[in-house]
Amino acid sequence: MDVKHKLFGFSGRIRRLDYWLLGIGTSITIGVLDAVQTLVLNAGDFNALETGGNIASVVISLALNLMGLWINIALMLKRCHDRDKRWGWVAFFLLVPIVGWIWGFIELAFLDGTQGRNRFGPSPKGVGGGEEDDLAKVFA
Repeated sequence: MDVKHKLFGFSGRIRRLDYWLLGIGTSITIGVLDAVQTLVLNAGDFNALETGGNIASVVISLALNLMGLWINIALMLKRCHDRDKRWGWVAFFLLVPIVGWIWGFIELAFLDGTQGRNRFGPSPKGVGGGEEDDLAKVFA
């Protein structure tokens, strides 16, 4: 699975390491891009914070934050898949205050995924492929 699919796709499974690195990396990147575009587009406008800023800056900021939300949901869904859970858990983790947030953080960031293959695909660690995969390698 390539980085583009890990960030924007909703199928497959990812490891905790990918979840942490991609989540932190994209959050920092989007935050820096948002800060830079705000500084550049609102340069010299000392009332930008009171008035909401330049309309272009607001639109770009909204687009960056929507892209960040998309990426976070995609990463969460793939971690749920690794834990052998469906998309409804992502909604629970995001929409239920405090309990859902804490449970989701522990479940997705710290607990190990399903060993071997599950209904969402092979293990991202490459372990526990099963007899079918071993036979396919032998007779390929």
